[in-house]
Amino acid sequence: MAKRDYYDVLGVGKGASADEIKKGYRKKAKEFHPDRNADNPDAEAKFKEANEAYEVLKDADKKAAYDQYGHAAFENGMGGGGAGRGHPGGDFSSAFSDVFDDLFGDFMGGGRGGGRQRAARGSDLRYNLRVTLEEAYSGLQKTIQVPTSVSCGECNGTGAEGGAEPTTCPTCSGMGKVRAQQGFFTVERTCPTCNGLGQIIKNPCRACGGVGRVEKDRSLAVNIPAGVETGTRIRLAGEGEAGLRGGPTGDLYIFIEVTKHKIFEREGTNLFCRVPVSMTAAALGGDIEVPTIDGGRSRVKIPSGSQSGRQMRLRSKGMPALRGTGQGDMFIELAVETPVNLTSRQKELLKEFDELSEDNSPESSSFFKSVKGFWDSMKS
Repeated sequence: MAKRDYYDVLGVGKGASADEIKKGYRKKAKEFHPDRNADNPDAEAKFKEANEAYEVLKDADKKAAYDQYGHAAFENGMGGGGAGRGHPGGDFSSAFSDVFDDLFGDFMGGGRGGGRQRAARGSDLRYNLRVTLEEAYSGLQKTIQVPTSVSCGECNGTGAEGGAEPTTCPTCSGMGKVRAQQGFFTVERTCPTCNGLGQIIKNPCRACGGVGRVEKDRSLAVNIPAGVETGTRIRLAGEGEAGLRGGPTGDLYIFIEVTKHKIFEREGTNLFCRVPVSMTAAALGGDIEVPTIDGGRSRVKIPSGSQSGRQMRLRSKGMPALRGTGQGDMFIELAVETPVNLTSRQKELLKEFDELSEDNSPESSSFFKSVKGFWDSMKS
């Protein structure tokens, strides 16, 4: 079977540059790689054909010979003969290895040398901190105890005894990965000697076991700004877990939870306070004193005839804004209380009041008029 023109195999012109030839091969290798074409019986043959074409065209001398003599340049001994030194298909895997990282680098964990982790960054840590509503209103500074990994003082974080520098791994030459030949393609794996670090420690530090960090509880002063609420996150850069073998330290994230208050309820920057008032105070009106979140008190005037659920607004008596300026409001909600534990005399007075109160309950009168109209409509 006659061989196809190598330029046609890679889909490039005869005047293509080395970069264009490599791009053409990358495209064909990706398209016909056997691992990606399990259901295509022709894929392996086309993949080998692309390898053979690229093996010739990537080499300046072989390309020149091919341009002058075509396929005959590698037959009948003209290029060294057989499957030896001059044969274009002598080593399929060498051609594929040129673009191995481009095609499978992400899948295998990065490009050539991408697995090297000589100094790995420490992990970020999370700390849940509860504060009261009063503390959230005023802001404060709190000291917390954080269990974390810190840089080993005995080896200065290098992991080697006496602080010595690690040596380059002899197996992978510091790359962190090794390659193994499997048939006509190459497989890249994490180096078994250094576990992908690219370095080895001959004499590990006794204090940390060679990892460069030790477990320890740290005391940290945290500034809690005024206006925080549940879910607020505070980042402390560089206060997380120490990096591996001298790597950069992670960050610490403080997550705020504001505990429930006995008197106030919060919605954003606004506060709500439910205040019970007596029936007579609601009917006759008057003044009451209500607490404020700053520990003070405010006098509120109750209009006569107030009903349960009525709200009154106290401007700028709420929570401060966490970002920006300004302060929320406080809303007083009245809860008219029905009297209990009545004496005989109190009951008599209420009955007498009820007999004289035909026009004192307009809402009740309106409701029962609507009910009567509803019943009448059902009869007709």
